[in-house]
Amino acid sequence: MKFLTLLLFLLPGFALADRQEIRLGDRAYVIDLPARAVGAPLILVLHGGGGSPAQIARNSGFSLPANKAGYAVIYPEGSGRIKTWNGGYCCGFAQRNKVDDIAFLDLAIKDAGKRFKLNTDRLYLTGMSNGSLMVEAYAASKPRRVKAVAGVSGTLDIASFPVRGQVALLHIHGTADTQVPYAGGLPTDGFTDTHFSAVTEVVDAFVQRWGTGLMRTSRTLDRFDDGTKVTIENWTQKGRVVVRLITVENGGHVWPGGRRAGRQGGQTQEISANDEILRFFAQFP
Repeated sequence: MKFLTLLLFLLPGFALADRQEIRLGDRAYVIDLPARAVGAPLILVLHGGGGSPAQIARNSGFSLPANKAGYAVIYPEGSGRIKTWNGGYCCGFAQRNKVDDIAFLDLAIKDAGKRFKLNTDRLYLTGMSNGSLMVEAYAASKPRRVKAVAGVSGTLDIASFPVRGQVALLHIHGTADTQVPYAGGLPTDGFTDTHFSAVTEVVDAFVQRWGTGLMRTSRTLDRFDDGTKVTIENWTQKGRVVVRLITVENGGHVWPGGRRAGRQGGQTQEISANDEILRFFAQFP
């Protein structure tokens, strides 16, 4: 397997006033707390391959709106010299060494809940690229543990992590993503020889667990002359969206609205990933 990094956002992060880093053995997590931390729900945000907690915090800008909405936000650290997550068929050190990252995430959740008196029964996960693979794998494996999950530009290894129950999913992905192709298969950038799952296969795997009777709707956003448009597909049960797919036509391997997304090409002005994720999570209090 060729040396991998699905995402290299390597600018140093800035620290919020109340940001803390907690060491857990040879790994760590960074946490940003809301004004009222006791009893706050918890969102885990996972960096991409080659990233770090500070990098994804900086480049997504996720903590400010999430803290304002009352969530505590944890940014766990992958493993290896160049940090990656073991999402089954990918990636890097973590995958090659069969690192049990589900166990590590459980450890980080438990530690943060006890240390900061958070409400870990209200648990949400999101991630970018390799981090998206990992959060979808966690949710697929532990659907009763997770209120909702949001993946950005990274698709679940369905064979290694079959979806075991009903879990609310938001997936955001660009059709021009060259690192995790929308249609699945090998990336054209050559960072890895992984055959990725197609976006539609992943969405279908989550939809099927909700059974029959879901209402499917679709709408398109094309308000800006930026070379992209966005299609939002919803699968609704009893008036609540349980699965949502946001497809960015001509969108690249980016976190829409993120700090560096505009520099990489394939950026869209139609949506902000932060807004879409927090809006989706709010349906599942």
